[in-house]
Amino acid sequence: MSPDQKILELRCLLERHNRLYYVEASPEITDREYDRMFRELEELEALHPELDDPNSPTRRVGGAPLEGFEQVRHPAPMLSIDDVFTEEEVREFYQRLQKNLAQDRITVTIEPKIDGVATSLVYRDGALDYGATRGDGLTGDDVTANLRTIPTLPLVLTGTHPALLEIRGEVFMPDEAFGRLNEERHDAGLQTFANPRNATAGTLKQLDSRAVAERPLDFIAHGLGVIEGLELETEEDFRSLLSSASIPSNKPLWTANTLDEVLSAISELEHLRFDLPYATDGAVIKVASLLDRSALGATSRAPRWAVAFKYPPEQKPTRLLDITVQVGRSGILTPVAELEPVSLSGTTVSRATLHNESFIHERDIRIGDTILAHKSGEIIPEVLRVIKENRPPDATPFSMSDHLGGKCPACEGSIVQRINSDNKERPVITWWCENPLCSKKAVATLTHFAQRKALDLEGLGESVAIKLVASGLALSPLDLFSIKTGDLADLLLDPARLQTGEESKPRRFGDKKAKLLVDSINESKAGQPLSRWIFAMGIPQIGESASREVSRLHETLPDVASSEILGVICQIADLEEERKNVSPQNRDRPPRDDTERKRRKIRHDELKTEITELENTIAAFEISPDLGPVASRNLVAFFASAPGREFMNQFADLGLSPRSDNFLPRPSELKSSDSLVLAGQIFVITGSLSRPRSAYKEIIEKNGGKVTGSVSKSTTYLLVGEGGGSKRDKADSLGVGIISEDQLNSMLG
Repeated sequence: MSPDQKILELRCLLERHNRLYYVEASPEITDREYDRMFRELEELEALHPELDDPNSPTRRVGGAPLEGFEQVRHPAPMLSIDDVFTEEEVREFYQRLQKNLAQDRITVTIEPKIDGVATSLVYRDGALDYGATRGDGLTGDDVTANLRTIPTLPLVLTGTHPALLEIRGEVFMPDEAFGRLNEERHDAGLQTFANPRNATAGTLKQLDSRAVAERPLDFIAHGLGVIEGLELETEEDFRSLLSSASIPSNKPLWTANTLDEVLSAISELEHLRFDLPYATDGAVIKVASLLDRSALGATSRAPRWAVAFKYPPEQKPTRLLDITVQVGRSGILTPVAELEPVSLSGTTVSRATLHNESFIHERDIRIGDTILAHKSGEIIPEVLRVIKENRPPDATPFSMSDHLGGKCPACEGSIVQRINSDNKERPVITWWCENPLCSKKAVATLTHFAQRKALDLEGLGESVAIKLVASGLALSPLDLFSIKTGDLADLLLDPARLQTGEESKPRRFGDKKAKLLVDSINESKAGQPLSRWIFAMGIPQIGESASREVSRLHETLPDVASSEILGVICQIADLEEERKNVSPQNRDRPPRDDTERKRRKIRHDELKTEITELENTIAAFEISPDLGPVASRNLVAFFASAPGREFMNQFADLGLSPRSDNFLPRPSELKSSDSLVLAGQIFVITGSLSRPRSAYKEIIEKNGGKVTGSVSKSTTYLLVGEGGGSKRDKADSLGVGIISEDQLNSMLG
């Protein structure tokens, strides 16, 4: 038998025994026999590198660490599923299906909602091409190397399979395995994970797949993405395909033809879910017919043919001892419930957010009450309701103003009430500190500015921020850039608690720590990319994802401050709101007569045209949902405000000039894409190159080209470094041009 034949035989045998052991739980050989075959395959592959295959069973042990994750665009958007929380909402969903499909009996399936990391797997000709996280729904991280280490996930499909198959599913860590992992980490003196999902997400972000291989990850498929070469009509057909291909599927599965059967299945699953090997907090309800799914379609974020029913979280009674108030960096005052400690979902809870005064009034929450506590989303402790029969006779209604004596608890400045009347039926009452120099606001702002995900200023935590504000050394983030090492070194910190239980004398910050912090501040001037600066500014609704998207669209902070793109997004949102209001179909504001109906119809159509024209002006930017109207409005409002203008003036005076590390100059695509040397060309990158693949991806896209994760007939060039493996072979078979780094550089001039 030739080496290539022997290698192929061993690969097939090992994959078969992997499936029998991990998926079907019916092994046919001993571990010793398996190890013998595995070592034989490793030796043969080492002798014959020309027969390398990324989907070999030997890749399950992981490979060399990556420099970073590449981004891949999903063949079709990975949408979220809308949540419902009551039987009435399930009823409304089912009735919508009946109405939209014009059918009385709608066949649906019900299955557990796995609390894992959403993942897309793409198989070409039966072999795993790549796998990616959900990301922003349009693009995700290429985590193929990590996914290959999961023993239950087939690298090569069995049975009859389509030419292209995209599978959606969840990567998760089984509860039992999670417990073992945390025990091992505890024994090794390492920090334990909070929950299985966090452990899973953290594991998939590892750049070293060998470390991933040591973690007990699993995979279960639950949805179909894109398929070519095979026609499927129902969820049953899809499940049959999964079974024949040896892809693990979600179980148990119920099929229901009536609403009563749907509710019965949800109830049955609620009792069974605690016996499942993974964490689940709900039941997913999906239309069984794939044709009906296509007919129903989707919104911009979720399919219309599926919902997730969320089970109520664990609830326990405890006593509300007091209500304290926190001051946020924007000045908002947030009430917090101080509780008698109670165990919820495996953790001891002694505090819970009360959100705002409206929340307290709606639930009639009073100090001294016995309340039901739960974890919202299984994470955030919250007061669910008051057990009023246990209320003490002296408990009085809560008033934020009376509770605080009309003063901010941090600075004793005046507080003001604001009412958000967007929802006329349930206006939201919030309280804010009016003092622009409030110490608590300043401390929170500095702490956020310095945190690891922002500018990562070493040594600037909350305790140091408190002293910086109290001393007047830094009342705003940009004041940090004027601090002298000597002033910082002499800063007196609060006493530290000693091992004896006593407190030390007040501590001097010290020369060494001062130098480290000042060096860190100076390094951030140019060392931190624009996205971190945007996040650090603490603008409401501008998190990490939105900050990265803003920096992708703008090269500098002044570009963001004067952004036309943000203005267009806001303008589109304003026009959409007007179109909704003038629509003749507006049930809240129906037309008075036919004349008004016609007038509103004309204006409605005009607005539609205006919106389309505006959307076309920014279409080439492919703006992520992370940067929506709310985030855009907040950015525009900040830079137009007095604090925002002051920030930019101080920013310019300090000579700060952070630049984007992911900027893609898409405006050129709008104006003259033909002038770019790689315009209209599609690239795939493979092999070991002199520079990170992400660097070449950025170069190609800046010059008008596009980069995809897999070779196809539409691919223009395959950029190949050392190796190349199956992608080089596929490019050869399809007649795709294969170029080196030098050849690409020549093309760019």
